[in-house]
Amino acid sequence: MALQTDRLSPLDASFLDIEDGVSHMHIASICIFEGPEPPFRDVVALVSSKLSRVPRYREVVRRVPLELGRPLWVPDPHFNIDYHVRHTALPVPGGEAELRELIGRVMSQPLDRSKPLWEIWVVDGLDEGHWALLAKTHHAMVDGVSGTDLMALIMDLTPNPEPLASEQWEPGPLPSAASLAIDAAVDLLRSPYEQLQALRHAADGPRHAMATARSALRGLLASTLGLAKPTPTSSLNGPLGPHRRYSWAVTTVTDVKGIRHRLGGTFNDVVLAAITNGFREVLLARGESVDRVVRTLVPVSVRPRDDRGRAVGDGTLQNRVSAVFAELPVGLADPVGRLAAVSHQMERLKESDEALAGEVLTSMSGFAPPMLLSLGMRLSTRMAQHQLNTVTTNVPGPQIPLYICGRRMVRVYPYVPLGVQMRIGIAIFSYDGEVTFGVTGDYDSTADLDVLCRGIEDGIRQLQKATG
Repeated sequence: MALQTDRLSPLDASFLDIEDGVSHMHIASICIFEGPEPPFRDVVALVSSKLSRVPRYREVVRRVPLELGRPLWVPDPHFNIDYHVRHTALPVPGGEAELRELIGRVMSQPLDRSKPLWEIWVVDGLDEGHWALLAKTHHAMVDGVSGTDLMALIMDLTPNPEPLASEQWEPGPLPSAASLAIDAAVDLLRSPYEQLQALRHAADGPRHAMATARSALRGLLASTLGLAKPTPTSSLNGPLGPHRRYSWAVTTVTDVKGIRHRLGGTFNDVVLAAITNGFREVLLARGESVDRVVRTLVPVSVRPRDDRGRAVGDGTLQNRVSAVFAELPVGLADPVGRLAAVSHQMERLKESDEALAGEVLTSMSGFAPPMLLSLGMRLSTRMAQHQLNTVTTNVPGPQIPLYICGRRMVRVYPYVPLGVQMRIGIAIFSYDGEVTFGVTGDYDSTADLDVLCRGIEDGIRQLQKATG
């Protein structure tokens, strides 16, 4: 009989496999709240009261002996909420510089694999009477879209929520090493049959299956040909250190939508065009040529719309993301021309089915023995990142105010990890009418992150000016 455990998906397991001493695969949200800050124990009690709805937060990763199967999530018999919810404060004056330094320091530390892979830091001492909540979660636990829903679940929709319900929790029995190995061996023998069954039921007949296969092959060919072209050597790529810098840029949903309506393109096209200007400014400031493109990995959610809330409610927070590879036209000085080039390219990428190819290949990777899959993910990731300059991920957040302990959240900064050879990563998040660009940089090589951030904000202003 199969164990009552939850095996990591191939993609989730890959986020553990590609992590090393300098690339830590955790994502984060830095949430700023109106003051005064609540009593720390009230925040701990609030988080604790929500954990029954997200069981993953009380589970740890358990490896299978001899790597016979992918790792599993199992209950943590020593779970302690006080280890995961922490309290700190900024030094005076508690401004943006002090907050950025704290974020960089917290994000430079890997999560403890022997415990559930998350931390929440309550940060006091921000200027203007504000306080912050820094939520740090390993990417193996949750992708950006389901993570957004999780944030909405933990927080309150009103400043006066219902009283907290008490809860008693007892961890289930832990599986033995022998049972893990036996169960993995059974899964390994059974998985090709199960996956073929799933594919057969997912397709509405042979015609649908053939159409999906053709689209996936077209997308795979397009992405392979794109990555075959090496990007020019620049300071955007190179060895990483273990420490991080962090900064941000800010605009509004209204500004982005106004540009989109007057100049064309999608919401994502506009923010990518602004980011293009940011990288153009960085390269120019560094004295490097802009007669090139900056190639970026753009994660794409393939989570069905009706699956977003359900994934959080039943605790199944597996990643459902794929990716396309876009080229930011930093050589174009005209902001309207940059937007048009980005918009045309993203439309072409959608038609090429690259995102579908990534999702199909990720799901099919369950066929591979885990040891070979782990090695393959490491090699493919390193190859791809030698051909990429950055990553840009855009996640739409809730457009209504959220609260903790009666305090309104006024802003959210997103955090994306850095991969091998990519020294800058950008996450875009929209919340309650505002759009924030969270920019992660390698500490040793990106002392000029503010040049990039100001370039992003200037890119928005240039497009606004072009609308008249």
